[in-house]
Amino acid sequence: MAGNDMGAVVLLSGGMDSSVLLHYAARRLGRAPIHAISYHYGQRHLRELACARFQAVAAGAEHRIIDLSFLGPLLAPGSALIAGGADVPDLEELAPEQLAQPPTYVPNRNMMLLSMAAAYAEAQGVRDVFYGAQAQDEYGYWDCTAAFLERINAVLALNRKDAVRVHAPFVSKPKVETVRLGLELGVDFAQTWSCYRGGARPCGACPTCVERNNAFEAAGVSDPLPASQS
Repeated sequence: MAGNDMGAVVLLSGGMDSSVLLHYAARRLGRAPIHAISYHYGQRHLRELACARFQAVAAGAEHRIIDLSFLGPLLAPGSALIAGGADVPDLEELAPEQLAQPPTYVPNRNMMLLSMAAAYAEAQGVRDVFYGAQAQDEYGYWDCTAAFLERINAVLALNRKDAVRVHAPFVSKPKVETVRLGLELGVDFAQTWSCYRGGARPCGACPTCVERNNAFEAAGVSDPLPASQS
């Protein structure tokens, strides 16, 4: 199958980083067609998928939601992010040694999701996959690092014919830069979801809520999706 050098597959969770990345690929990089892929893997914050649908339409992307909900019971014992797992902690509850890989880490998530995205890209004749790994300001995950990106691309490069490459343009950038870029691109941040608890409103205290709040404050703008006041 002939390669499509301008097409792209974008992992779209519906969160801030992936939503900005989607618009960045479409508007700044001029990629077309864009295939946006979202996953239902048993996450507590399943409402992020509604935001993913909105952002895909706004960016003019072809959108697929892949049902991996069978993973939920398998991964719940190892992740607070999965429904049925341990309670999601507040960021301030985490000990310093937990910040390198907090309880909200999902075992091997990005390797699984990127492998499927790469397979889909290859089948579509697309050579580039984008995902929104970002240099977390308050905590971190090993599968959102430059080292992980380098190694997964080394494995994909073993393909003898139609190698796919994974790109993570935000992997070394603080979240405030993602906010600023999203504002430049006109991203509707009210239609993004970050809170790990997935309630009616963002909790304002879990690791990703704190990081999101700090990023908007650093950018000097208000988050259009305010947290609860409890």
